[in-house]
Amino acid sequence: MSNPRVLCLGEILFDCLADQLGLKLEEVKSWTPYPGGAPANVACALVKLGTSAGFIGAVGEDEPGNALVQLLKEVGVDTSGVQRHSSAPTRQVYVVRDLAGDRTFAGFGKYDTSEFADTRLQAEKLPISLFEDADFLVLGTLELAYPESEKAVYRALELAEQFDLKIVLDVNWRPVFWQDENIARQKIQNIFKRVDFLKLSKEEAEWLFDTADAGAITYRLNSVEGVLVTDGDKGCAYCLGGSEGILPAFPVKVADTTGAGDSFLAGFIHQLSQHSIQKLEDADTAKHIITYASAVGALTTIKPGAIASQPTAAEVEAFLTSGQV
Repeated sequence: MSNPRVLCLGEILFDCLADQLGLKLEEVKSWTPYPGGAPANVACALVKLGTSAGFIGAVGEDEPGNALVQLLKEVGVDTSGVQRHSSAPTRQVYVVRDLAGDRTFAGFGKYDTSEFADTRLQAEKLPISLFEDADFLVLGTLELAYPESEKAVYRALELAEQFDLKIVLDVNWRPVFWQDENIARQKIQNIFKRVDFLKLSKEEAEWLFDTADAGAITYRLNSVEGVLVTDGDKGCAYCLGGSEGILPAFPVKVADTTGAGDSFLAGFIHQLSQHSIQKLEDADTAKHIITYASAVGALTTIKPGAIASQPTAAEVEAFLTSGQV
C-alpha cells in the first residue's frame, strides 16, 4: 500500500449518542456508541471518496481501542501512525441530542478529560516516512489542550513544513476538553500563521475573530490560502484564493448532525487534491469545490453516526445530479 496523500492527526473515540431525543444527560436511559473523533472522521470520509488517508493518534490497549483500529483498517485508512497506550483508556464522549437531532457534548463518564489515551500522543513516535510522501496534514485543536499531545502537534507541523505539505486546521472548538477558555483561544491563535487553510464554524469564527466573514478573516490573517466558515443548515461562507462566496446548505431530512462538518472538510480536501490550488483563483472552480463539500456534509446527516453515514464518491455525484442543486 502506498503512503497516504492526506494525514489526519488527532483523536479517535466513541461518540455515545443518547437514544432518547430532547433529554438532559441525567435523564437519558440508554446510549448507542458510534465511532468518531473529527480527524478520524475526516480520514474515513476521504478514503470513501477515493483519496488515500492516514490517521495519526493514540488509543488505549483496550477493546474500544481495538475496535476503532479495526474500523480504520476496514475502511482502508492507513494506521501506521496509530499509537497504543498501555494504561490510559480510549476516549468515550457522551452526546445528548435535541428534538431536531442536533447534538451537544455532555461529558466523559467517570474519567477526567486529561486521562484518555489520545492525550498521550508521543511526538517522537510520529512516523517521518508518512510525511515524506503526503500532500496534506489535517489538524484539530483538541490535542493542544494537553502537554504531550500538544508537543505532537508541533512536531507534526515541523514535519509538514519540512516536507512541504499543505496544512489544514479545523478549529473544532469543544469547551469540555479544556480547563480555561482564554488559554484555549491563545493556543489556537498561536498556530494560525502556520496553516494554509482554516475551517471554522460560525460560532468559532465569532469567538476567535469577532466576525464570521470568511474574506475578512482571510485578509486579517494575511497568511492563509483559504478560509471556510460553516453554519450548519444555513450553509457555508468561503474565501479561497481571492474567490469569495456564500453557499446555502442542501435541504435534506436530518437524522444526526454528528460528523457533518468533518465530512464537509473531507469533501473540500478531496476536491482540492484533484484541482491545482492555483485554480482556486477561478470563482467557478472555488464554488464547485464548496458545492461538492456541502453535498458530502449534507449526505452525512441523513443517517446516524459520523463514520457509518459517510457517502461514497458515486453517492455524492448522484446527489449532485439529482436536481437538488
